Amino acid sequence: MNKKGHVLNAILLALGLGVILTVDPRTFEPNRVETYVHLAQKIGQLSLPVILGALFPDVDTAFGKHRKTLHNLPVLIAFLAFPLVFDNLHFVWIGVATHYVLDMVGSKRGIALFYPLSPQEYDLPTGVATSSKHADAVTLLVTAAELGVLAGVHYYLVSLDVSLANAAASFVDATAALTVVL
Repeated sequence: MNKKGHVLNAILLALGLGVILTVDPRTFEPNRVETYVHLAQKIGQLSLPVILGALFPDVDTAFGKHRKTLHNLPVLIAFLAFPLVFDNLHFVWIGVATHYVLDMVGSKRGIALFYPLSPQEYDLPTGVATSSKHADAVTLLVTAAELGVLAGVHYYLVSLDVSLANAAASFVDATAALTVVL
């Protein structure tokens, strides 16, 4: 995908994720001003980290090998680990991960997930050329699917509104409690 597609994806992700993290469909009260104030605050908190994360992998166009140097699993793992060390910007990884998904699913050329161990690029046969007139439509479809997955994870698996450091600490506590029980 091109820069326009990644920015569009990131903006829509920040808006959609803001709604997902703020609006509980079971308790949503549309007539309360506080609901919309909280939603606007959440979107504001998410926008910068998600957009920065979505644009970061393409920095490798200025150095290294594009879709290899910064488009791989070790880089994503580093962004997942970043908030565990510094406890901030814990939504940057979502921007990076969705950038990878958009490049793998939305464009003809894939990404080198296992670089530098392997230069092999992986993709799905669903992509279009970045200059295609269908690129924006594909970006919107991929973004909708990403938001669907994020909503499913948030509502049914684990809250995405918890910092990774807190989630890791909870996991360690739960594992320790399970070990004591067993």
